[in-house]
Amino acid sequence: MQAPALPANEAERLAALYALLILDTPPEQRFDKIVEFAAGEFDVPIALLSLIDRERQWFKASTGLDVCETGRDISFCGHAILARDIMVVPDALEDPRFAGNPLVTGAPGIRFYAGAPLVLPSGAALGTLCLIDRRPRTLDAMELGILATLRDLAVLELGRAEGGADD
Repeated sequence: MQAPALPANEAERLAALYALLILDTPPEQRFDKIVEFAAGEFDVPIALLSLIDRERQWFKASTGLDVCETGRDISFCGHAILARDIMVVPDALEDPRFAGNPLVTGAPGIRFYAGAPLVLPSGAALGTLCLIDRRPRTLDAMELGILATLRDLAVLELGRAEGGADD
């Protein structure tokens, strides 16, 4: 297993995240609807809107997972924010970055992961909209486009975030 590296702009990225005042806020329908749609559209048991904090990844919205955060050191999303493209891991057991990861070898049993980085206009990647499955799989070009569109919607909503629930 490989812990994710820190982005070159980590200080600016964290400042942008903290400026949103969104960490540890209650669920919001606008984000919940995006992850629920993603899970249904892609037929995956887990979809998350994950924000990468200094030492953890925190889930602003999730479906199919009973925890609200995990350590950043074991997060797939920590790897995904290092690039601007969608990161697809067809089979985590065959990827040296993740094969020994406790999220792969134990619950929730991740095999497939696709994470679309949530990048603000400033260039700060705050987290991901991600899809997780317990079986290996891939995404075709059309599916990647749909995931990118859903990610863009999530980024627009993050831009409107003021730290309070809307429902």
